[in-house]
Amino acid sequence: MRAPSTNWREQVAPDEDERFARYAQGLVAAQRKRSAAQGEGRALHRKQVLALAGELEVAAGLPAHASHGLFASPGRHEVLVRLSNGAMERSSDRRPDVRGFSFKVFGVKGPNALGSGETTSQDFTMINHDKFSAAKAAEFAELVLALDRGPLAVLGHLVRTYGFFGALRHAKAAKAVITKPFTGFATERFSTVLPLCCGPYAMRARLLPPGGEPRPDARDDWAADLRGRLERGPLSYRMQAQFFVDEAITPIEDASVDWPESEAPWIDVATLTIAPQSFDDEAAKARQAKAEQGIFDPWNALAEHRPLGDVMRARKVAYYASQKARGVA
Repeated sequence: MRAPSTNWREQVAPDEDERFARYAQGLVAAQRKRSAAQGEGRALHRKQVLALAGELEVAAGLPAHASHGLFASPGRHEVLVRLSNGAMERSSDRRPDVRGFSFKVFGVKGPNALGSGETTSQDFTMINHDKFSAAKAAEFAELVLALDRGPLAVLGHLVRTYGFFGALRHAKAAKAVITKPFTGFATERFSTVLPLCCGPYAMRARLLPPGGEPRPDARDDWAADLRGRLERGPLSYRMQAQFFVDEAITPIEDASVDWPESEAPWIDVATLTIAPQSFDDEAAKARQAKAEQGIFDPWNALAEHRPLGDVMRARKVAYYASQKARGVA
């Protein structure tokens, strides 16, 4: 086990601005194509499964390396949760997919991560994976853009990029991400995967689920599964943080590495509670609309929680372009 370190460094490539703008342009083109067929929506995580009201309680007595930004002092914060399927299009919940768990924490105030003023909210965007199949934004973005063009385009992209045998390995890794079994939003773990600042330190964050037995028919309707569980009582998620120790073990710039818990242990920093709530009244409809039309962006953050690494820097460009395409930026 290693002690948290502040010796992390980002490695910014000289051509990032041009490449990230190109990726964003391609993603927005794919987004507009689907919006023309399905109505306005995001480039990725287009299908909103459910929006929920919640409360985040920051724990007291956190160690010094965790006591920054949102976690600097104990307290309770109103939260808006958006649960989603990760695909470019809205499709059946039965379809294998990456699942998203994003939430916006209100009641914060401080300089924002973009260096352009203050923010009054802090966003966390998580998925049901602990690492990406790609180390860098280039691999991820090029694969997504190839997927938009169809299976033959994906095959051609992989062969050109990695050669025949390398293409087989990368195709297998990408398929494993998409087809990973999923039992529900109350029974699975969700992670930021990518690092962000915690004051002078760097961390990843995750949510541990309330648990309970998965329902065999939950995959037919993930929202119905959550509503049914909430009818029986509140759902409580443990929010944890894991801290950078050194570049070899906890790399900032490689999204394909799952930081080992044996060297960088997770600690509890907060509890996210989702209480029973209505889903049919006007307030519920307004909540669904607010989440659907709103922004959940890791760069909507306090400066003390600035996103880190190549993929996060690419997200800054791509998310903003997607938000402009939706008319919300």
